[in-house]
Amino acid sequence: MNECIFCQIVQGDAKSWKVYEDDATYAFLDVNPFSEYHTLVIPKTHYADVFELPEAQLMEVMRTVKAVVSLYETKLGLRNVNIYNSSGADAQQDVFHVHFHVVPRSAGDGQDLSRTTHPEFRERFDEMLAQLASTT
Repeated sequence: MNECIFCQIVQGDAKSWKVYEDDATYAFLDVNPFSEYHTLVIPKTHYADVFELPEAQLMEVMRTVKAVVSLYETKLGLRNVNIYNSSGADAQQDVFHVHFHVVPRSAGDGQDLSRTTHPEFRERFDEMLAQLASTT
């Protein structure tokens, strides 16, 4: 995976600003931050997205997300954060090595996430659940 920038970071072939590291994961400051201390958490092994990521590795990544959040709470007093993952091009994933964003937030930071709700989907909830329950 020499072309993957996150793999290069894990291997020490590309510069990063390490926040936390253990045997399975690596957390570092995002070079295009949305806020101070915007951090990316990745597994050291390459998986393109959350669909490829085995459950055991997901649990390791989530433990590191919690370690980073706890570090920021203890050292910086941060108590507001967005945690998210984008998997797939249509979900706005731009680096195809699975990663989770830890984005500290504060009032007036200009990073409000805009979402459009679709209450009309409620009419299809039974149909949607039936589709999930089907064996085909």
